[in-house]
Amino acid sequence: MREVRSEIHRMQTALTQRQAQDGSWRFCLESGTVTDAHMIILLRTLGIHDEELVLGLVNRIANLQQANGAWKLYHDEPVGNLSATIDSYYALLYSGYLKKTDPRMDAARRFIKEKGGMTDANMMTKMTAALTGQYPWPKHFVVPVELSLLPASFPLSFYDFVGYARVHLAPMMIFADRKYVHPRSASPDLSDLFVGTAISPGVYPHRQIERFSKDAQSFLASIHDYVRSLPFLSSQLREVALRRLETYMLKRIEPDGTLYTYSTSTFFMIFALLAQGYSQQDPRILHAMQGLKSAVYPTRNGPHLQLATSAVWDTALITYALQSSGMDTSHPSLQSALNYLLGKQQTTYGDWKLRNPRATPGGWGFSDQNTMNPDIDDTTAALRAIHPAAQKEPAAQAAWKRGLNWLLSMQNDDGGWPAFEKNTNSPVIRQLPIEGSDTVSTDPSSADLTGRTLEFLGNYAGMNQSDPQVQRAISWLKRNQHADGSWYGRWGIAYLYGTWAALTGMMATGVSASDPSVQKAVNWLLKQQNPDGGWGESCKSDERLAYIPLGASTPSQTAWAVDALVAVFSEPNPAIERGIDYLLHTGTTQDWTTAYSTGGGRPGGIYFAYHSYRWIWPLLALSHYERKYGRPLP
Repeated sequence: MREVRSEIHRMQTALTQRQAQDGSWRFCLESGTVTDAHMIILLRTLGIHDEELVLGLVNRIANLQQANGAWKLYHDEPVGNLSATIDSYYALLYSGYLKKTDPRMDAARRFIKEKGGMTDANMMTKMTAALTGQYPWPKHFVVPVELSLLPASFPLSFYDFVGYARVHLAPMMIFADRKYVHPRSASPDLSDLFVGTAISPGVYPHRQIERFSKDAQSFLASIHDYVRSLPFLSSQLREVALRRLETYMLKRIEPDGTLYTYSTSTFFMIFALLAQGYSQQDPRILHAMQGLKSAVYPTRNGPHLQLATSAVWDTALITYALQSSGMDTSHPSLQSALNYLLGKQQTTYGDWKLRNPRATPGGWGFSDQNTMNPDIDDTTAALRAIHPAAQKEPAAQAAWKRGLNWLLSMQNDDGGWPAFEKNTNSPVIRQLPIEGSDTVSTDPSSADLTGRTLEFLGNYAGMNQSDPQVQRAISWLKRNQHADGSWYGRWGIAYLYGTWAALTGMMATGVSASDPSVQKAVNWLLKQQNPDGGWGESCKSDERLAYIPLGASTPSQTAWAVDALVAVFSEPNPAIERGIDYLLHTGTTQDWTTAYSTGGGRPGGIYFAYHSYRWIWPLLALSHYERKYGRPLP
């Protein structure tokens, strides 16, 4: 226990020293190179000369290239990632700092062609190339713009997509429908990335280059033909649909100029506005560029454009972790964080109200500039953080009540909790032959969100199995447990994350440790422990939907497993002790395992290395261990 207390104190000190002046913590949300590539392409396309930023982004991308010429989404991705390599290759050439004759570019080009070339890339990569004249637009895009005009009662509606998908789809629908190309003489020629025999220089067989999504053009064409045959959708309404999509985007621009705070959707929004006739000097485009620049974070490899900033998420979790570690709530650091979090509670209605019209606002979002897109996980994290203050301070108590009411109102009809929007799980959307429709287009209940919500309700809101909402959530978890005892977590990697969330949630709300579902989960966790005492799971699990060990241990995944076991066992067992020992002896380690991506984004497309996670989750696991099994030492 003395070693545990010493490590807790070390982390407390380090975290308080890293707190920003406004009370927040601002760690990097690091991912691959796609956002950096987007930024270079935007700057060059718009003729914005910020050479310091461009060169910094070029250095980061170049530093992450593998020996075989490829770029990866995560450390142990086999060989490399085709789309990430195309994005990086294109951006480096577009920057002007590297030429095709550079050995690194030659290696990248060989890898791309070996893996099928441009026609086998993902849809976002093809769109980026198409926008700058490097890939032909298909005759029919994935989703017709007229979909935005169809009422919600139709079998297929624009609002059947979840919000973070809609803010990407809206600009895509606009510029794909207009087949927009923003010409720049400096744009590099990518025709040598196509595999096959050219009909003429740079022109390849139509059946290859039109393939935007899952070889489904005939099906998608039938959707277009059906939509455009509806009697009330005349050809004149196409422009109305385009304007509606434009308005949809403009109404969701955040105070920093970004679209929903995502850099990827903002990238596409800028091109959509250009396609709609906006000038490159339009204030909304210039404001969006400033918002993107404000999300650039200095990493060890160079500046990185974060997909989103994670200040609210990091601040809520760190505040909660520091409180759990025994730090007095009157500590200036915690008081400053409390004030920051109270100021970030959302008071406006967002798209969540479409399927939850009777609820009033009260949630929290992920990013510092997020004002209209609250989510379940950030809300429970913020409520945990303000819980002590809500017991005695009127302002915090009022915020607590608003947040709790909003959270409870967001439970899905099936008993679980979504991430962003209630009952947004259309089977039609999930079955569309569109890239990502089965993973990122809807917002079904998930084990991680449901389990973490239960943990909050049980440990902080005084609710248990006697409450009908809790009963329904526990039933959902039990129905969705895998045969091996694990649960899949959508927003973390992946089965370790889901199983931790489900176990801690059920234990917090009174499920017995002897319950068969608990015992199955514990047995599964114990089997996954590594010889060094830690746990580690590969991002491959998220892609293949089956548990795949990393072959090494990571701090956050070890902490999740230890925390789950601590929640179940009344006394520490050897597995817990070995896990604690791993956390104690790797707290200051700096290698690829401590920077491994354990955050989920788009399965097979983007993963996150939260720089805050090596602090947050080990601190919580150690604190829960200390609180349950021993008397804290001074």
